[in-house]
Amino acid sequence: MATDSNRLWIKQPLACWTGNDQDASNGALIEGNTIVELVGAGQEPKLSYSKQFDASSVVLLPGLINCHHHFYQTLTRAVPAALNKELFPWLQTLYPIWANLDEQAIYLSTQLALAELLLSGCTTAVDHHYIFSKSLANATDIQVAAAKTTGARVVLTRGSMSLGRSAGGLPPDSVVQTDDQILAESERLIGQFHDPSDDALCQIALAPCSPFSVTPELMKQTARLAAQQQVLLHTHLAETEDENQFCLRQFGLRPLDYLESVGWLHQQTWLAHGIHFNADEIKRLGDAQVGISHCPSSNMVLASGICPTQELTAAGAHVGLGVDGSASNDGSNLIQEARQAMLLGKLKYGAANFSHHDALQMATAGGASLLHRPKLGSIAVGQQADLALFGLDEARFSGAGDPVAALLLCGSHKAEHVMVAGQWQVLHGQCCQLDLEALRVAHHLVAQQLLQKAQ
Repeated sequence: MATDSNRLWIKQPLACWTGNDQDASNGALIEGNTIVELVGAGQEPKLSYSKQFDASSVVLLPGLINCHHHFYQTLTRAVPAALNKELFPWLQTLYPIWANLDEQAIYLSTQLALAELLLSGCTTAVDHHYIFSKSLANATDIQVAAAKTTGARVVLTRGSMSLGRSAGGLPPDSVVQTDDQILAESERLIGQFHDPSDDALCQIALAPCSPFSVTPELMKQTARLAAQQQVLLHTHLAETEDENQFCLRQFGLRPLDYLESVGWLHQQTWLAHGIHFNADEIKRLGDAQVGISHCPSSNMVLASGICPTQELTAAGAHVGLGVDGSASNDGSNLIQEARQAMLLGKLKYGAANFSHHDALQMATAGGASLLHRPKLGSIAVGQQADLALFGLDEARFSGAGDPVAALLLCGSHKAEHVMVAGQWQVLHGQCCQLDLEALRVAHHLVAQQLLQKAQ
């Protein structure tokens, strides 16, 4: 039989969850960056191939998709002064530290966060960076360069803050910019780095930080720019009751009414958290096909509340999963976040009404839908070859009956192998492109220096 040297058979996994009920029990064939054949139970590939990858000891999943994060926050985990606080006082404690971020801090924190995510089976990651100062005007450019060194697929959002403390906002004035600066930079970054194609490794979205850190005029102008440039919009919304009260005081509107008033209530928008919506607001979100990034760990750490994921999904909203910032989650592990989503879903909706399948769907196809990336989030012919392979050879899995359920129920925390766009980026539990120990040492030193500057 003639073979094609460009095809790889990921052969006979221990189990496979495709996210779409298709049968890939005996694996999948990869050609270039694309899945070209699924191999069903008891079958051999129909297409020729020249390379095999023995997957008999691992569970095969679509690559996980992280829909909301703040990479720079890996530098401020478990900061003593910020412990045991809710969102607003937590932010007010950390803003003065983040105001001292420099180029090295952004580069290393981007690399480290993406390394953590890759090692957890995540192949596509969103970052929401909104700290810009006179000494750090080009953070997104730095992130693009850092992301390329990791092999991860990224959606980098150009965040912004224009409503400083002196004008009634939450952030210090040292990290706010003018509307003109923000819009000019947003347009430049889209032109320079945004790839609209289905197989893009880097996309740009626009992301004013939150109702309490930007002006209504900036929200409106950003929405117009995003429509002109055909990119997505992202912001925090309805994360806490404090935010509801802020919006009522500042704008005379609840957060969703405010969002609609500035032209954001449509399918090009996705929101982080989305906790404090009433029934009518959930219906409006569904009708508009807005996306919501569920961030269970962060929401629990800050005692913000529980996102009504099933109600939002039933209404027609697209619900994905996010680890959120490593200063509120204190980790960047997406398979663990899927476990948290499953446990919280069971607690909210009942043990029989939220399963490991629901959590995995949120972490894969849900995120792909939210990000308008139809070629991601499932294992099927024609999809991008973004795959996560998890081993079950740790003590925590001993005795497990269902290998896929065991990943979440028994608490998997590290992928054995991860492929992005047909290229291995994690093999045998190690990042292929990064010296993780050297990165950890350099990153930790920068984190210590950052804390010292704020003292």
